[in-house]
Amino acid sequence: MGNTILKMNSITKVFPGVKALDRVNIEVIEGEIHAICGENGAGKSTLMNVLSGIYPYGTYEGDIVYQGQTCRFKNIKDSERQGIVIIHQELALVPYLSIAENMFLGNEQAKRGVINWDVTNKKAAEFMSVVGLHENPSTLIKDIGMGKQQLVEIAKALAKDVKLLILDEPTSSLNESDSKNLLDLLIRFKKEKGITSIIISHKLNEISYCADKITIIRDGQSIETLDKSKDELSEARIIRGMVGREMTNRFPPREPKIGDVALEVKDWTAYHPVYTDRKVVDNVSINIRKGEVVGIAGLVGAGRTELAMSVFGRAYGTKISGELYKDGKPLHLRSISQAIDAGLAYVTEDRKGDGLILSDSIKHNMTMARPAFISSRGVLDQDLETKRAKILREQLGVKAPTVEQLVGNLSGGNQQKVLVGKWIFAQPDILLLDEPTRGVDVGAKYEIYQIINQLVAEGKAVLMISSELPELLGMCDRIYVMNEGRLIAEMPAKEASQEIIMGHIMQDSKGEIGT
Repeated sequence: MGNTILKMNSITKVFPGVKALDRVNIEVIEGEIHAICGENGAGKSTLMNVLSGIYPYGTYEGDIVYQGQTCRFKNIKDSERQGIVIIHQELALVPYLSIAENMFLGNEQAKRGVINWDVTNKKAAEFMSVVGLHENPSTLIKDIGMGKQQLVEIAKALAKDVKLLILDEPTSSLNESDSKNLLDLLIRFKKEKGITSIIISHKLNEISYCADKITIIRDGQSIETLDKSKDELSEARIIRGMVGREMTNRFPPREPKIGDVALEVKDWTAYHPVYTDRKVVDNVSINIRKGEVVGIAGLVGAGRTELAMSVFGRAYGTKISGELYKDGKPLHLRSISQAIDAGLAYVTEDRKGDGLILSDSIKHNMTMARPAFISSRGVLDQDLETKRAKILREQLGVKAPTVEQLVGNLSGGNQQKVLVGKWIFAQPDILLLDEPTRGVDVGAKYEIYQIINQLVAEGKAVLMISSELPELLGMCDRIYVMNEGRLIAEMPAKEASQEIIMGHIMQDSKGEIGT
């Protein structure tokens, strides 16, 4: 640890109707990993967007002092020239370009306007080797997993001679193994290259693992900075700083009242929509009862999302076969609209890509799944739409001044609540929740868990897919385990543990159980 590399002094940023940052201060020492924690909407990403020039000088108040110089970045290129590189939660990679092309996009290895592909691929391979990525540089981004895509982004940052690396929710889409590899890489960069990192994350165990200091932001203000060498960095201590109170229970209590089978899936098989000879769901049979939360555990790529989407009106896959029964009666779904009409809802893991229209209002996003509920003879009743959206906003605790607010201006946690609200408005009997708390802070998670408990108390059936095993263990009545498209285990949640679930997955991967 050495000199101060960054000071942000009294940073204030105002959007229409809301003060996102209110005189925030942060100091980062060269060569440390500095975490920023806070609830959704606290202002964490906004602060980093100010630092990186996404919000240019003149649109905020306060000073950025970097390497002893006051900086007035006009755009992201200005900050990158100083060695500040930001990696966003939604990765800025082009799926149909190669790894090498993505790494040098906007930073092309060219002479007189002509790209030297030999140099491009050679340099890409060098930086890929540093981050432990051993793919061919010509491999398309779409053909590698999320963990490797994160490594591409970091290699891309190294190619820009990064000195201060900012990572916004870098592990939100990664499994535990890929997450640890990424955090270990940041620690190695700190020790071997002296690279300073700022990391935003809601996974507090990861923050405790890798961070030297933690600055906590609450309601747009910097509350405190904790130092690992002096302070306790337990999850309970961080949560107290974030929410301003103790949280003794991470999962709200629920007394299960489980009824008859609401949805049964029998011998379900689906193939990849592009590589149509590749089976992504292999003869899976599951059931969900009324008043029950059923979880599906498995590594990324296990086929959990593919199962849920293919059941939801064949929203994914080809050559789909198997049987569906709702309340004991056969169900034949050929489209998403048929699934919605039959009382099914699917809350996607990709809220920005597939779940919400960011450029539209909270009101329209919440009501789009069942416009017939706010229409009369095909004519939209705008007053009724506003009224219903306001009720949902209040029930879900969406932090916004009005339901006319654009969803793209909300924090990730509030966007997630709008997405859940969209499907609650549709009045489903069965909810398929895919990573329902992805990128959401502990306070907002608790609120979403309460919503789930309320739904099952009303007799709804909930299927929850999550990469966070503590979440499944804390919320579910029963847990299925999938691996490589197959169902490999089923157990009551009270008899399950992280070790038991991972044991099933590892044994199956070795071919010791399953077929």
